[in-house]
Amino acid sequence: MSTRRTVFCNARLVDPASGLDAKGGLLVENGRIADVAPKLFADIDRNDPEVIDCHGRMLAPGLIDMRVFTGEPGSEHRETLESASRAAVAGGVATIIVMPNTDPVIDEPSLVDFIRRRAEATARVRVLPMAALTRHLAGEVMTEMGLLKEAGAVAFTDGDRTIANTRVLRRALAYASTFGLLVVGHAEDPDLTEGSAVNEGEYAMRLGLPAAPAAAETMIVERDIRLVELTGARYHVAQISCRASLEAIGAAKARGLPITCGVAAHHLALNELDVGPYYTFMKVKPPLRSEDDRRAMVEGVASGIIDVIVSSHDPQAADTKRQPFAQAAFGAVGLETLLPVALSLVHNGDCDLAQALRALTSSPAKILGLETGMLAKGAPADLALIDADIPFVVDPDKLHSRARNTPFEGRRYQGQAVMTFVGGECVFDRSAENRT
Repeated sequence: MSTRRTVFCNARLVDPASGLDAKGGLLVENGRIADVAPKLFADIDRNDPEVIDCHGRMLAPGLIDMRVFTGEPGSEHRETLESASRAAVAGGVATIIVMPNTDPVIDEPSLVDFIRRRAEATARVRVLPMAALTRHLAGEVMTEMGLLKEAGAVAFTDGDRTIANTRVLRRALAYASTFGLLVVGHAEDPDLTEGSAVNEGEYAMRLGLPAAPAAAETMIVERDIRLVELTGARYHVAQISCRASLEAIGAAKARGLPITCGVAAHHLALNELDVGPYYTFMKVKPPLRSEDDRRAMVEGVASGIIDVIVSSHDPQAADTKRQPFAQAAFGAVGLETLLPVALSLVHNGDCDLAQALRALTSSPAKILGLETGMLAKGAPADLALIDADIPFVVDPDKLHSRARNTPFEGRRYQGQAVMTFVGGECVFDRSAENRT
């Protein structure tokens, strides 16, 4: 945390939490926001070295990514907490929520503590772990959620694995409800999706690839909604990808159930046709859906039914992606493309700026009970200075992750983070990086 006094002037302040969108300034003292207001510091001396002239660019809360897979511990060749944090700050992300799908699995308090200590020693961003909901991610025996929470776990999930045993999940939700804990679920029926590689439909048939229907997702979403009705637990669907799931969650919210959901950036920007000639970087979990489903996801963000946008950052080594499509590993890197994809919804007129940024800042903060994600007096000075109009082409060789498996290679976007601050400290400066 920075102990300096830093002034941001001539900024477009955008804070979805308060509805602020105005030209103004922001003061940081001792790592926290000391003041923020329109027209603040309009006449300040810009030669002061502690003054950052934003030149009219957008100053927003640092992004919060609720779904990040890393390889540490166990598969550091794919990604470490340090390398993931480098990718995060380049994307304007100040907080990453890491999944427990590591080796060993994060299912013990000592391992939660390891992640937090390791992150404090090596990472540039705030790293908060979700702990496993079941031991070894096996879906059979609940973990010690109370002890894991005390150790620092912000929620409980089996990551990219669905708990097939409904009785186990009901018990976990009932326990979580008693203590106000958040459960995060992955929605894919494991039997219907076993061995599948893409979305079921005409295109999959033409490619000759094993496929699973979108209904495999919706069935689990609907099952879990019923369990939330039984238990009253707070429940978050990590990512949805089809219209039927969106409609089910919308109906559940209308009934007042404590359910939230997310969508991965690639499900907002890509559809099943982008698999093209067996391009394995497009192999993600759940798979890319139809164009109608993609449009539904965009509509869900615009309407607010979808609460958060995540990167679902899942780095894979080259040898696991350079395989026949059916055998290739699932997953795509996404920390650095999360913001540009979200801004593309705004540029296309599909969503207003406040709603897109809300899904990246205040909404995940509210779901997880964090004090970040807002431009408010007393809040941690986690900030992203964004040039919403700067054009660029996604170049895998320029990504900061250890892995290069981006599905957005060669795509053109507008909008990048030019500076990122965590606790008032500048952890990324694109202009300085470009000079080197």
